[in-house]
Amino acid sequence: MPVQIPDDSDFTSFKEQCESQDGWIPRYNKGAVTVWCRGEESRTVQKLKMRIVCKDVTAETLYDVLHDTSYRKKWDTNMIDTYDIGRLTVNADVGYYSWKCPSPLKNRDFVTMRSWLPLGSDYLIINYSVKHPQYPPKKDYVRAVSLQTGYLIQASGANCCTLYYLTQVDPKGSLPKWVVNRVSQFVAPKAMKKIYKASQKYPEWKRKHNPNLKPWMFPEQNTLPCISVSDLTVQRADSLENIDESSLSEEKTHHSDDEET
Repeated sequence: MPVQIPDDSDFTSFKEQCESQDGWIPRYNKGAVTVWCRGEESRTVQKLKMRIVCKDVTAETLYDVLHDTSYRKKWDTNMIDTYDIGRLTVNADVGYYSWKCPSPLKNRDFVTMRSWLPLGSDYLIINYSVKHPQYPPKKDYVRAVSLQTGYLIQASGANCCTLYYLTQVDPKGSLPKWVVNRVSQFVAPKAMKKIYKASQKYPEWKRKHNPNLKPWMFPEQNTLPCISVSDLTVQRADSLENIDESSLSEEKTHHSDDEET
């Protein structure tokens, strides 16, 4: 299936999903964080939506944090590796991301096409999985599939904003129920709080690390190699190996960060 770069209608549709309450079931609501899931989704391919209100962070700062891969390595403790592969247009690229799954599950990775759009006082970033011939599945990872993932940042005052994160991922495996429950009750809220805290510290960090370098805002700064959409195909979930991890038990470890939620 050929890859299509999102257009304005795709961004508008994503924004509407973030803002809509229809069909979404609350799973977590504590402090400034809310997590919803879709009632009709299967246990394996779950659609989650999260929202956090950030009272002392501007929308532009949060947008920069989500783009800045150098800074992500400072705060995203679930990440194993991430890097940009190439650019498609001034507001679309292809990248790689791998992350640690709860033990004893195998770690997952993605190759995704990402596109972004500042829209008035809103900022949007969306992605979905693609196949790149030079980045096939790796031996030590399960190649997962992002069917649709993205962020909506909405300014809600001079120095505050609201962040939505919506994701539908096929983890390519039968997961035990404790994993599904833990994602909505612990992993998702913790991830949102991490982004918030990272955004509070970002302006000071950025002043010391290439403060004027923001290729996501200034395309002329982008030094990534150009790649063609014709080099890519949509990553279909049914073309990847499934693994059965449904019988694995949760390893009893101390999750101090989880307890904060």
